[in-house]
Amino acid sequence: MTRQAVSQSGQAGPVAEVLPELRQDAPVEGEAMSQVYGVYTGYFDCATPATWTEHVHETHELLWGARGVLTVEADGGFFAVPATLGLWIPAGVVHAVKSTQGTGFYCSHIDAKVAPHLAERTVAVTVPTAAQELLRHMSTFDMDDAIRRRSEQVVVGLLDVVDARPMLLPMPTDPRLELIARALLDDPALDRSLEEWSVEVAISVRNLSRLFHKETGMTFAQWRIHARVRVALGLLAAGYPVSSVSRRVGYNNPSAFVQVFRKVMGHTPGWYASSLKAGNHHSLAGSE
Repeated sequence: MTRQAVSQSGQAGPVAEVLPELRQDAPVEGEAMSQVYGVYTGYFDCATPATWTEHVHETHELLWGARGVLTVEADGGFFAVPATLGLWIPAGVVHAVKSTQGTGFYCSHIDAKVAPHLAERTVAVTVPTAAQELLRHMSTFDMDDAIRRRSEQVVVGLLDVVDARPMLLPMPTDPRLELIARALLDDPALDRSLEEWSVEVAISVRNLSRLFHKETGMTFAQWRIHARVRVALGLLAAGYPVSSVSRRVGYNNPSAFVQVFRKVMGHTPGWYASSLKAGNHHSLAGSE
């Protein structure tokens, strides 16, 4: 896919050849500049599904303003990035990014000198409207160096780490379990039993069950439920109705899906969808 930044006018232009090397010294409005920015933001519009395989940045990365389904694998977990929150990926953290068709999102790179202490691990952060507008403004218009430096500090100061553990799904590292986990994330409606999976990966049911709990802290059944809910979060954020999301993640009975979603998140999928529209960034603070 083509990776592009979009200015306030909507005119698209290339940001960089690949996401891992998103430039910090990108020119503003086509002008050549030697200034190295402490903060630079690009916009990615994914007309087709896109995958950025494992990579690492020398800068912190903030993914925010997601429209559609955006997921990140980092720090041993699988994160669903909702429209109401940003995902902070510290410099040096290996991560991979996936988006579905029609997804759009902003990617801000922040020099470690600008934000040395926000977080050491991948975390969810609030990105209030003021921060969003300032990030877009700094990437669209030329600014006095002193004003830009102050603006960069203001943006970082507006970001708050939030407890959004339901965004995180622990991923197993054993290759056999990883094969199962990725198959279920790619198609959460898969309804294979633990016995069927044990045959697939050539391991006894007892050992498979033990390994799943050891590596994820959950039983296989619990992990599959949480995986389905994580996928559902992205689909609901993308605007799909609850009945459609229910079928996509393996529940032919919407009532069963609502019950499972409430158990994991502490509220119904309908409440979550309404909360997204209202801009409630605490809507991911689930109960488990």
